[in-house]
Amino acid sequence: MKLNLIEESIAADFNKSIWAKFNRAVEEYQLIQEGDRIAVCISGGKDSMLLALCMERLRRFSGGKFELQFLGMDPGYKWHVKSQILSNAEKLGIPLTLRPTRIFESAEKAGKHPCFLCSRLRRGWLYKTAEEIGCNKIALGHHFDDVIETILMGMLYGSQMQTMMPKLHSENYAGMELIRPLYLVREADIIRWCKCNHLHFIQCACAVSETNENRGTGSKRQEIKQLLAQLRETNPAVDMNIFRSAENVNLQTLISYHIGEERHHFLDDYSDGRNIRGTIAKKE
Repeated sequence: MKLNLIEESIAADFNKSIWAKFNRAVEEYQLIQEGDRIAVCISGGKDSMLLALCMERLRRFSGGKFELQFLGMDPGYKWHVKSQILSNAEKLGIPLTLRPTRIFESAEKAGKHPCFLCSRLRRGWLYKTAEEIGCNKIALGHHFDDVIETILMGMLYGSQMQTMMPKLHSENYAGMELIRPLYLVREADIIRWCKCNHLHFIQCACAVSETNENRGTGSKRQEIKQLLAQLRETNPAVDMNIFRSAENVNLQTLISYHIGEERHHFLDDYSDGRNIRGTIAKKE
């Protein structure tokens, strides 16, 4: 299928499910400002490739109010994986060069937690390289499902309540931000877009993950995906309920919470007849 038809399908066949939600996230979370120079980070999967097309389409419609650089990393892919990524980029009209790194090799030596190290190394490389090419933001292809999965993973495996934010300031690179323009787009709609356009992108191309899957020991995120699939069978609204729970947090009903190093506990001023954050308790 020709590039113009593939891109047009985003705003035609998938206007409500993809294009409108992409634009809503950009506007609602104020992800892009005039004068931005954004590094669109491309892993080669369906999400980052769709992100690249959406960002380029938005750039054209904005009249060039912001600039884009398409940033691709080769963490140690096998040659056929690199070939597929570059072939898809060419098909979609994305000017992409894969920059070589040895991240897979370093992560494999980590022992128990290679995925955690791989993620940190990738993120650090993206920030550093984006800064070197004069960008002030990096755009990642995380979508709605990634957000709710992160919330559940934090609760069930990390014993904490947190979410994946639509944008973040970098702690180590001054003036650099991370943005997630596909924040409100569901993965099922991305998959439908791929099928509609007969597109085939790489899955996770990590040798470590592939070995674990062959052993039947998939990732924690995969376990969460399976759990959500089961929950949807009896409660189709479970995804949105989880998402909304991160917007409707009542601090008065939490045992404790913290903002950075500043910690608060409900007992801090409970003896004064106050609930958390100093709210006077209502008389029964």
